[in-house]
Amino acid sequence: MTEVGSAGTAEGTQSAEQSKQPFLATVNPVARVLGLFLLTTPLLISIDWVSAVVALVCTLFLVPLSGLGFRRFLGRSLPLLIAAPISGISMALYGNPEGKEYFSFLLAHVTDNSISLAIAIMLRVLAIGTPVIVLTANIDPTDLGNGLAQVLKLPSRFVLATVASLRLVGLFISDWQALTRARRARGLGDHGAIRRTISQVFALLVFALRRGTKLATAMEARGFGAPIKRTWWHTSTLAARDYATMAACLAIAVAAIGISVWAGEFRFLGVA
Repeated sequence: MTEVGSAGTAEGTQSAEQSKQPFLATVNPVARVLGLFLLTTPLLISIDWVSAVVALVCTLFLVPLSGLGFRRFLGRSLPLLIAAPISGISMALYGNPEGKEYFSFLLAHVTDNSISLAIAIMLRVLAIGTPVIVLTANIDPTDLGNGLAQVLKLPSRFVLATVASLRLVGLFISDWQALTRARRARGLGDHGAIRRTISQVFALLVFALRRGTKLATAMEARGFGAPIKRTWWHTSTLAARDYATMAACLAIAVAAIGISVWAGEFRFLGVA
């Protein structure tokens, strides 16, 4: 009776902890990665603005389920907000010139078609990038490794290398901050922001290569690359919520393409 009571208490505590977590935090990381693939891949076959808007709006509704606050989501979206206008400007200047022409210089032509393509490309970048931020938020590398090995049956050598590399990604931020403080302490970080950034990027690359080499040697020395059948600490399986997440991602993609076709705005990528 004591063992049964203890087991029931442990299960109740675990379920209570899961209920306090955001929904996506309790979904298997493999299901989230597969859902990301199902959501974004269909969007690559079209270049219209309707499907991009539908997918983007639906993805924004998933943000509260990821546990990301407004500031964290906005901070992680900053690269997208920078890349989208850049891609749009290049498409507006060098897109297929059709319709009324507004501006031209050498190979650059701004026309009705190039402007519509530019808007579609900017929305497409946001529609494809935003699910990456939402679905990969707070993924634990160890849980991802367990899923890759036990659900997708990937080789253990690849899985362990992936987990190790993901663990090192978080060190880049602390390394960058340490480099910034060190250069300022030496009086080298007060002028020339572009030059300072380039030099710090190079230094960070050197640090990453050295750390990666040492980590690979250490893992080989400890037998992580041995060609044996490896066991795993935690069991990773797909539950109902995992399949529901993948189905929801696929439904968003199908709805986006379907509404685009229904509205007559679907444009296959190869004929844009």
